[in-house]
Amino acid sequence: MFRRAFWFTAGAAAGVWATTKVNRQLKKLTPESLAAQAADKAVEAGHRLKDFALDVKAGMTQREDELNDVLGLRQDPDRPDNVTALPGPRRTRAIQNDTTTHTKFSYDRNEDH
Repeated sequence: MFRRAFWFTAGAAAGVWATTKVNRQLKKLTPESLAAQAADKAVEAGHRLKDFALDVKAGMTQREDELNDVLGLRQDPDRPDNVTALPGPRRTRAIQNDTTTHTKFSYDRNEDH
């Protein structure tokens, strides 16, 4: 008799456990639950995308500073927007772009024939 009572109790407990597990899975598949899960995933993806953008921006700033150091560009503290200033011209132009020295030619179609 104790054996039957034990197995009856074990079967009832397994049935309750299985029913509870199935009901939880069914609740996860309701439209409201699926919408909430999708919204949570979208928010999480947005946070990851924001973190990625911040990492890229920090890397760009670091690389810009490295390039400024290598190229000899200096920060101009007098400018309010703190934009890097280019160094002055290193040499003057060798050829002047003077339009008065050029002669204008007229094109005659009959010369080709």
